[in-house]
Amino acid sequence: MRKMIAVAGLMLFLVATARLRAADLSGTWKGSFEFNGDSIPLILHLTASGDALTGSVEGLPTSPAEIHDGKIDGDTVTFWVNTDYQDETYKLVYSGKVNGDEIEFTFGTEDGSWSSPLTVMRGASAGITPAAANLTGTWKGSFDYEGSAVPLIFKLTASEGAVTGSVEGLPTSPTQIHDGKIDGDTVTFWITTDYQGETYKLVYTGKVSTEKIDFDFGTDDESWSTTMTATKSM
Repeated sequence: MRKMIAVAGLMLFLVATARLRAADLSGTWKGSFEFNGDSIPLILHLTASGDALTGSVEGLPTSPAEIHDGKIDGDTVTFWVNTDYQDETYKLVYSGKVNGDEIEFTFGTEDGSWSSPLTVMRGASAGITPAAANLTGTWKGSFDYEGSAVPLIFKLTASEGAVTGSVEGLPTSPTQIHDGKIDGDTVTFWITTDYQGETYKLVYTGKVSTEKIDFDFGTDDESWSTTMTATKSM
């Protein structure tokens, strides 16, 4: 009888522990992974119910990406998402180990051709908008100048409402970003560049979406301005 009671107590303890682990997963988690030398931030919105997990991932080219087949087994969590990249759709498979307020993931393409580690922390994304999370990375586009297409590359990093990085392709290149800010889906900064023996301050204002930034930019004195669209290159 005592043995049966002990076994029953152990089973209840294991069930309670599993439920606690599942409940611990519900919430918002933030982390980043490296891709082609850039730090790509992600936000995971997770909801646990029993051994099932639902939610979404923000920060990938397709964002938010819905979680599929989410499962919790002890301290292991697994799921997959779909995302589009360069006109192809990829299935990304996630497998993570839960440790308190941290999940250590390994994730990558289903065929194993690419993978990366990712560590996310609970609640670290408070105050971070999806646009800010999506901004970090390399963006490419071009603008028209006197009938010629001038390509630019933006290397941007967003953190706590601030934006840093550089712009490549102007006469002074690369040129450092100054006073970079992200407010909701709006990014602003300025740079200086030399042209025909003169130094100009160029002011940028952009609207950020999942796969593009629509910029208006021009000289500080508004004597010249143009528009351009930059798309994210992961």
